[in-house]
Amino acid sequence: MNKVVLMGRLTRDPEVRYSQGAEPLAIARYTLAVDRRFSRRDGGSNEQTADFISCVSFGKTAEFAEKYFKQGTKIAITGRIQTGSYTNKDGNKVYTTEVVVEEQEFAESKATAGNSGGGSYQSADRPAPENACADGFMSIPEGMEADLPFR
Repeated sequence: MNKVVLMGRLTRDPEVRYSQGAEPLAIARYTLAVDRRFSRRDGGSNEQTADFISCVSFGKTAEFAEKYFKQGTKIAITGRIQTGSYTNKDGNKVYTTEVVVEEQEFAESKATAGNSGGGSYQSADRPAPENACADGFMSIPEGMEADLPFR
């Protein structure tokens, strides 16, 4: 089985090209920075670094990446590893490894991604969590019962 699941941040905006032909196909390429944690053997602190994984998507998946993904966006993908090789202009054989993306989705909300202050988004028409009762539920404001989709 060849199945890959990754979550990380885009290192730059996706590079999208379209194939030639009667029905052009979108092809998006991007690099995903995936955190890698490891522990030092000398009992020291945990260090963190990242692996930079080349990814490629096709068709509607590529068009979605072109429209919505930007540098720094945290995404989760599933796909398969594909290897290949080619001979470069100097006559040297170059080996490639990339993930062919089958599914992709955002791994954090837009509000979380855009909020560098560490807080969370609170809708103006939604009661703040500090208005919650001790049992964790919020009281329904007077006159709002008629607007609820359930009773």
